[in-house]
Amino acid sequence: MNSTLSAESSPGLTKDNSHVHSFHIPIFILVVLTAAPHLYLASQPDEELRSAFLLNGLGYLALVTAFVLPQFRSFHEPLRWILLGYTGLTIILWFFFGSPSEGQLDPFDLSVKVVELLLVIFLFLDKKREMMNAH
Repeated sequence: MNSTLSAESSPGLTKDNSHVHSFHIPIFILVVLTAAPHLYLASQPDEELRSAFLLNGLGYLALVTAFVLPQFRSFHEPLRWILLGYTGLTIILWFFFGSPSEGQLDPFDLSVKVVELLLVIFLFLDKKREMMNAH
């Protein structure tokens, strides 16, 4: 018995969306790993930027959900660029509002920035994979 999904055996699946693309799982994981610390910081009562952290974390989760769901496949390309810009803006704002603005580098902050940089790399790799599959 063949246990793989196919467009013929699974209703609602087509040959274009019958499998999860190879970079979507790491992108999803990296976004969750990026959103979680922002949501954690938003939950801290003494955090001055609680609202910003809350919006940032929820924004990441909303974008990645739309990015990986097949129902939004037609918006995949703009969503990738929005997610890239969102991540880039988050990194840039960190320099102005995060530990570098206080003259220090916090290991927690740095670990989140590494995850965000990996997210940017995987988004570009996903774009490259998509371009190669189009030819």
